[in-house]
Amino acid sequence: MTSPAPLTATLIAGREPLDDAALARARAALPAPEAPLWLDPGRAADIPFSAGANADQRALAESLRAALPGTDAVVQPSAGRRKKLFLADMDSTMIGQECIDELAAFVGLKDHVAAITERAMRGEIEFEPALRERVALLKGLPESVVDEVIAGHIVLTPGGRTAIATMRAHGAYTCLVSGGFTSFTGRIAAMLGFDETRANTLELDGGKLAGLVREPIFGRDSKRATLVELRERRNLAAHETMATGDGANDLAMIAEAGLGVAYHAKPKVAEAAPARIEYGDLTALLYIQGYRRDEFVEA
Repeated sequence: MTSPAPLTATLIAGREPLDDAALARARAALPAPEAPLWLDPGRAADIPFSAGANADQRALAESLRAALPGTDAVVQPSAGRRKKLFLADMDSTMIGQECIDELAAFVGLKDHVAAITERAMRGEIEFEPALRERVALLKGLPESVVDEVIAGHIVLTPGGRTAIATMRAHGAYTCLVSGGFTSFTGRIAAMLGFDETRANTLELDGGKLAGLVREPIFGRDSKRATLVELRERRNLAAHETMATGDGANDLAMIAEAGLGVAYHAKPKVAEAAPARIEYGDLTALLYIQGYRRDEFVEA
């Protein structure tokens, strides 16, 4: 006979605020639930509960989503929820755009390039050849276009700066990992407060884009390898790490992390990830670690 395992369900309001009636419906969907704990009244709450050691945490989260449509729900072990290493994808995760699509707008090819990006992020085509194909279409653009894109087209995802500032204030190390380009990631990582970043490098020719990306390409396997490298360098256990992203090239690091989170993700990623956020902003990553709203650090 297996002993019950202490688990925590975190609920984060999406379409509607949370209230006592909603928490009661959530408790009814869980085995042996304890009293709920508000992390942010009306917006986020924890419900500790006990289940068998082999309980299907994803299935339990699905039952909560069914009981509370339009609400994010994550189920995980109660111990070790606050992570010490955090890796995040950039495009369509920490920012609302795909940088390569915005660059393509300057050569009149945004729709064409965006369609390739979408297929790559859905896992319908391989990331590396798709990146080479798209970068080739940018040949001849002046390097200064990057400044225009960042200044006029890039929007930081709500909650991102708070999530990074709060985790760093509590001792976590943070790394922005992107299949995009260092010409963007360095500056966007600084805006958000990341400790470091890893990405691809666009080759230049006389101050213009050469239509080439430096090899080897930083993609799916590189993101996972970065998580392993930083975890080992900081002498952390696997459960002390968290990773988030939205596209197929994030799947390996999401699977490797102690808590892998699909954030407003493509269907293949949302289906595979241990946890997913569909409605909340990036502060959801704090709530699922058990942070209360009054512990947030505003950047």
